[in-house]
Amino acid sequence: MRAVRFAVAGLALAGTMHAHGSAFADSEPLTVVELFTSQSCYSCPPAEAYLGELSGEKNILALEYHVDYWDTLNYGRHGRWKDAFSTPEMTARQRAYNAEIRDTRSVYTPQMVIDGRTEAVGSRRREVQNLISKARKDDAPRVAVEVTAAENGGVTVSVGDVADAKADVWLVTFIREVTTQVVRGENHGKTLTSHNIVRSTRHIGKWDGRTTAIDVSDLTLEDGQSCAVLVQDGKVGPVLGAAYCPTGVGGAAS
Repeated sequence: MRAVRFAVAGLALAGTMHAHGSAFADSEPLTVVELFTSQSCYSCPPAEAYLGELSGEKNILALEYHVDYWDTLNYGRHGRWKDAFSTPEMTARQRAYNAEIRDTRSVYTPQMVIDGRTEAVGSRRREVQNLISKARKDDAPRVAVEVTAAENGGVTVSVGDVADAKADVWLVTFIREVTTQVVRGENHGKTLTSHNIVRSTRHIGKWDGRTTAIDVSDLTLEDGQSCAVLVQDGKVGPVLGAAYCPTGVGGAAS
């Protein structure tokens, strides 16, 4: 294996070869489940509850993206509800996924995307579980990913080697759990608990199939936040590898 060295503006990045050995060998691949949802969507609470269960499973990286196209829906006398976590960027990600997976720009909620390859209605548990099981048996290329705490409060992202493979490396920050009292819109009167709500996605480097280490020194997380890393073919292509960040990085309290 050869070392890789590169730099990206705004980040301290360097590739060095580490003797991870058993750290990579013992790690089990994570299946990435992304839920596109909205607090203004009547059909979404069951899917959000399901994602909360998935987030507690050992071999799943569960992420929740709140889209903004429900924010302007006026639900009769109950009016509209602006989802505090919705952003146009989350909607754009969902539209891009649907263009890739379903060959359409149309979107719906709740939608779960599995490993960037397949999708299903997020509340259809059996269908989602079948897709997760298929993803785990898939013989598509997989790469080991490890995220460790750095002395400067940041993280070091280590990506293993896979012949004839390449991908982008993304750092995702999210809020672990939030409970919201919804007083207007379709879900008026409901108390919703959301898990792993994505707040930002940042490109931190490229991986060319060789063992690579990326140092992210400018990582700042608020209390209740955490992060994860996706190794993905572009922004919304197949996910080749993923890992959660360790607790306590970025200055966040666990």
